Amino acid sequence: MALIGTDGPAVVVSARACAFLEQYAGLTTLRVRVRGVDPQLSKELEEIRLAAMHWRGSAAGTTDDTKPEPAAKSDQWLSTGQAAELAGVTSRAIRKAIANGRLPANEIGGQYRVSREDIEHFKAARAA
Repeated sequence: MALIGTDGPAVVVSARACAFLEQYAGLTTLRVRVRGVDPQLSKELEEIRLAAMHWRGSAAGTTDDTKPEPAAKSDQWLSTGQAAELAGVTSRAIRKAIANGRLPANEIGGQYRVSREDIEHFKAARAA
């Protein structure tokens, strides 16, 4: 993130941060509310959405080349074992992150399911 601007402060935000804000800050609802009311804000919220979509569309939240995942693992929801493999940690570390609130997950039938997007945010946060 960078603070820049000649007409006053402006902020450059990474595409990953845009995806995070889209998912957790309710920007979709806000974007709909300001559409047609505030053209400048509407345009900027749409640009955040486009950056988020671009980040989500990349294989691993990055523009760098990555090894494609096997077709069997293309589902959006991952078990703790699959999430651990993608994050490069143990499944115990994934369960601990879920318990500590550092990794969102849904419990289905007594087992956690983690979204691919949340794993990418988790990996990026660990690398920071």
